[in-house]
Amino acid sequence: MTTIKVGGVPEHFNLPWHLCIEDGSFQRNNLNIEWETFPGGTGAMCKALRDGSIDVAIVLTEGIVKDIAEGNPSKIVQVYVGSPLSWGIHVAANSSFKREEQLEGRTIAISRFGSGSHLMAYLHAQDQEWDTDHLDFQIVNNINGAVENLVNGSADYFLWEQFTTKPLVDKGTFRRVGIKNTPWPCFVIAVREEVLEKESIAIKNMIDTINNCTQDFKNIPSIDVTLANRYEQQLEDIQQWLSQTWWSDNQLKKNELKKIVDKLNDLKLIDNKNYATKTTFLW
Repeated sequence: MTTIKVGGVPEHFNLPWHLCIEDGSFQRNNLNIEWETFPGGTGAMCKALRDGSIDVAIVLTEGIVKDIAEGNPSKIVQVYVGSPLSWGIHVAANSSFKREEQLEGRTIAISRFGSGSHLMAYLHAQDQEWDTDHLDFQIVNNINGAVENLVNGSADYFLWEQFTTKPLVDKGTFRRVGIKNTPWPCFVIAVREEVLEKESIAIKNMIDTINNCTQDFKNIPSIDVTLANRYEQQLEDIQQWLSQTWWSDNQLKKNELKKIVDKLNDLKLIDNKNYATKTTFLW
């Protein structure tokens, strides 16, 4: 049996992985999947891929593309979630900010540099026609850190997945002042090159197994109730999320990759436009 260490965020997108672990789907394909949760998100997973503490990451597309451009020895093997990610733009509920326009020049809470919260802050600022050369960031590590820093005024706003943060909005901790959707598929599966070379058959079996689950995931009886209970969400929020989310078994298309690379270059977040052929892995 081949052991593969997989990392992902503690969010509803990754329930298919947990179901496959729990029902023995991976084991039936001679795979021992060791799951590690990363509350710190994409930046933390990119670091874990680099240092070899995980083999595979279910990671935000723009984050891993940037990190591969900067030398991460990994490849994108497949899109995992093909729909865009809906990022909520949050402020402390007791703050004076009521509209996105008031956030220009303010301090942005991010989990870490290179994370989705960091990169999406640039996309959001560019959409608002703000100066993206002088954005101010406060590293907060995770959602709990964002709560602490927004509430105490060390940071002013925070971008994170809309439905994951919805309970904090409902409780009156955060106020959401806007939404920013990614213009590309939101999650991909990235694998360390060393693992691809040594365990290509096992990786292929892993991907086939998860694809079989995601293909029918929405048809699982009462899956909305399961998601709501497991991730402490309101049922109507989960139903809305399910209606706008779809999983994928496709590879990242060249035009999608080009769009991401061009955007990162435009924002001066990477300076290498010629690495694209090294990013995706063809079976």
